[in-house]
Amino acid sequence: MSDAVVQVSDSTFESEVLNSKVPVLVDFWAEWCGPCRIVSPVVEEVAKQYQGKIKVAKVDVDQNQRIAAQYSIRSIPSLYVFKGGKIVEQIVGAVPKHQIVSVLDGVLSAV
Repeated sequence: MSDAVVQVSDSTFESEVLNSKVPVLVDFWAEWCGPCRIVSPVVEEVAKQYQGKIKVAKVDVDQNQRIAAQYSIRSIPSLYVFKGGKIVEQIVGAVPKHQIVSVLDGVLSAV
């Protein structure tokens, strides 16, 4: 995993995601999840592409069940975008990079 992606846990979620000064793309995933492994390199690319503009975080739902339950994560991978501590976008499933980029560009251009 690159330096551009932060591992987040139940105990660090609030400080890393909810209190972030920049929007945060959170990848809810699990080790055993095939589609998660497919989307993971795309999330890494996006993290590098948007470094300094958007924080990218990963939450292993098996190891951090409190956060997964709090946000009702039912399908993985689930990519949630938080801005100002609130969910502003959701993407569920392994999607192509252009779809993620489109969502992030929309979040960044929103006032």
